Amino acid sequence: MIRILYIGDIFGKPGRRTVKELLPGLKEEFALDLVIANGENLAGGLGMTPDTANDMFELGIDVLTSGNHLWDKKEIVAHLAKEERILKPINYPPEVPGNDIYEIEIHGKKVVVLCLMGRVFTVTVDCPFRIMDAYLEKLMSERPIVLVDFHAEATAEKQAMAWYLDGRISALIGSHTHVQTADERILPQGTAYITDAGMTGPHDSIIGLRTKDGIERFLTQIPNRFNPAKENLMLNGVLISVDEKGSALDIQRIRRSYLIE
Repeated sequence: MIRILYIGDIFGKPGRRTVKELLPGLKEEFALDLVIANGENLAGGLGMTPDTANDMFELGIDVLTSGNHLWDKKEIVAHLAKEERILKPINYPPEVPGNDIYEIEIHGKKVVVLCLMGRVFTVTVDCPFRIMDAYLEKLMSERPIVLVDFHAEATAEKQAMAWYLDGRISALIGSHTHVQTADERILPQGTAYITDAGMTGPHDSIIGLRTKDGIERFLTQIPNRFNPAKENLMLNGVLISVDEKGSALDIQRIRRSYLIE
């Protein structure tokens, strides 16, 4: 059995601090084999930098997935060419910098991690369904364990993808909305699923932003300064157990608070 922790979107410095304080205990408690985290909001809540990414790797995260904010900090672009542990969504154009998949061997079994971008209410990218078909056709000759971070806005699109891939991948983990959902389950053909794993960082906030700033945006429709909140730090994610054939055995939501003394 392979035990995998997926950490939901790490939001800015508060999120990084939460990971630093809580990840060591989680690794010991669950005897983790692999740690995946979405890192597209590592730097100030918008994008990532080489330094913030490296900080996460030093803390024990094995691979960082992403989404539409991956390239928001210009200094990350050149870094992507030499860092295979940072993944871009596979349905962006091939010319876009970033690695498509991360491969690792665990207990003698090949494990593949990738991320995928949704199209509903988000950005214009290639069809995620057809892209997954193409990737799985290449991967299936080796029958690896496949874990997918689906970075999408619409719950219907995430659910459709999960049912479409049921039995062909080990887990489909939704990200992007920063709000953890309560629908974790194992689908009939053995794929673990949750619509959104949630956010790691300040939960007395509006998806990570200071509440007063978020409310002002809705009241005035005028963009204002992007200020991450700092209160009620919490790690959100999911713990997934997978057997040697790639079928998910269990998925549990993780919600752990970090109380600042």
